[in-house]
Amino acid sequence: MLQGSFLKFLWYVWLHVLSLPEPTRVQYDIARYLVGGPARRFIQAFRGVGKTFITAAYVVWRLWKNPDLKVAIVSANETLASEIAGFIKQIIDSAAGDDLWPELRARPGQRQSTLSFDVGAAKPDKSPSVKAMSIVGQLTGSRADLTISDDVEVPKNSETETMREKLAEKTKEYAAITKPGGEIVYLGTPQSEQSIYRGLPERGYEVRIWPARYPLKAKMANYAGAIAPMLLADMEADETLQNPSGSTLGGAPTDPARFDDLDLIEREADYKGAGFLLQFQLDTTLSDAERYPLKTRDLMVLELDRKVAPARLVWGSGPDQVIKDVENVGFDGDRLFRPMHIGGEFLPYQASAMHIDPSGRGRDRTTYAVTKFLAGYVFLTAWGGFKDGYGDDTLAALAQISADHKVDVIVPEDNFGDGMFGKLLETHVNRIRPAGIQGMRAHGMKEERIIRSLEPLMRQHRLVVDLEVLREDLRTQETTHRGLFQLTHMQAVRGALKHDDKVDVLAMAAAHWSDYLNADAIKAEGDRKAKAEAEWERRFFASQVMGSIGKPARGVRGRRGMGRRR
Repeated sequence: MLQGSFLKFLWYVWLHVLSLPEPTRVQYDIARYLVGGPARRFIQAFRGVGKTFITAAYVVWRLWKNPDLKVAIVSANETLASEIAGFIKQIIDSAAGDDLWPELRARPGQRQSTLSFDVGAAKPDKSPSVKAMSIVGQLTGSRADLTISDDVEVPKNSETETMREKLAEKTKEYAAITKPGGEIVYLGTPQSEQSIYRGLPERGYEVRIWPARYPLKAKMANYAGAIAPMLLADMEADETLQNPSGSTLGGAPTDPARFDDLDLIEREADYKGAGFLLQFQLDTTLSDAERYPLKTRDLMVLELDRKVAPARLVWGSGPDQVIKDVENVGFDGDRLFRPMHIGGEFLPYQASAMHIDPSGRGRDRTTYAVTKFLAGYVFLTAWGGFKDGYGDDTLAALAQISADHKVDVIVPEDNFGDGMFGKLLETHVNRIRPAGIQGMRAHGMKEERIIRSLEPLMRQHRLVVDLEVLREDLRTQETTHRGLFQLTHMQAVRGALKHDDKVDVLAMAAAHWSDYLNADAIKAEGDRKAKAEAEWERRFFASQVMGSIGKPARGVRGRRGMGRRR
């Protein structure tokens, strides 16, 4: 009976091997999918539900049915993988199996290490019955009928884009070590919107999710239709399950026998909002919102002139301000907006600068940003890069851009070549249109410096971007070389992006204007009007016989006692 039904086997293991209460409704549902799902499947369940224990029991059950089965256990590191394999061995060696599966216990001469062991009834083979491996270890050469990938993605190995690329490539080896007709089962929790797990559906994997609370109706789209059918049926039968229950992050508990409402409230207090959404609701939206602070919605976008700009702009985020014909390279919900109101006159820019981040022959490009300042706003009028780091063609092109935008000063970063780049550029600049060249040096961790320079400027909606500059940026073939992509995906983690050249040069420009940003736009407009009115009065009264107010015109004698005295 136990050998013929995994659900009954799980019940026996829970009660008689682990001395636990009967499996919960959600645990049974996970077990049902584990045994009946497709050959390529991914199980996401809230933290603490016991998905690893269920899968370990599944491995023992499969070996009991077929002792010649080969199983590979892969985790983020060898220690975690060996713990899972060790748990499998504990079930096999448990006294509760003395009269049921004694043939699975290793015989003398067979492999018995926790990292690599055989079951007693297995035929001699170069591959062990169960092998535990690290995802960063040597997978090549192993062969398995069943590959279990348990939490291979953890914060330590997925913080940056380069790390995630390497991790995703390593997981592709599962297909090589899994025998034809074999199974690959992923267990895990995505660490962010950029998780390697996002690509699994494209590789033919089916995803099924069991959150700790029924998702709010407004959050259902975040799960891309992968919520477990049992939970979907629950919500269809009773819509009130999706109403906030003891939390604003989710509805009623999906598995109250495991974690009731009070328990989840306490865990939410411990984990805080982002942690709870990530670990229990399996919703990464808030986590990404906090991790990636630079949002395109904080920009103001409009068609800019190279000579003049509006003296007063009002940021807005309503439907009428959304720019719908420009691709969103940020995260879900991020948008580009036009100003809600353009006020005041169009005035010449007060100052302009061109910042340059030189590169050698590495992977980044020599990038530039032309910014101009007016009435407390920074206007981005040009933004791009060149593959050739410091060749004559690149230097000539930069000099031409400087001339076209009539910049006052050119600021190259001197970290590269100890100021050499500025000297090389000076010859080309002087040939076309002379401009001052003032090198600068960058200090500190680059990612933190970029966020520190850009976030305050953007949060105050003081960075205004030319619409054509953004369109040109989005024409860049490689997504990772797009400035908007780099801007929205920057985080305060060393090596956060594979390429960060364009967002780096934009941050240099933002830092350049920091001393001027205290000039409030409204005050600047008021000062300008007062100055204009004073100038008008001066000119008007200068042409009158009486001159300016309260002063007799030159050559005219003033008279006292005008009118009656009282």
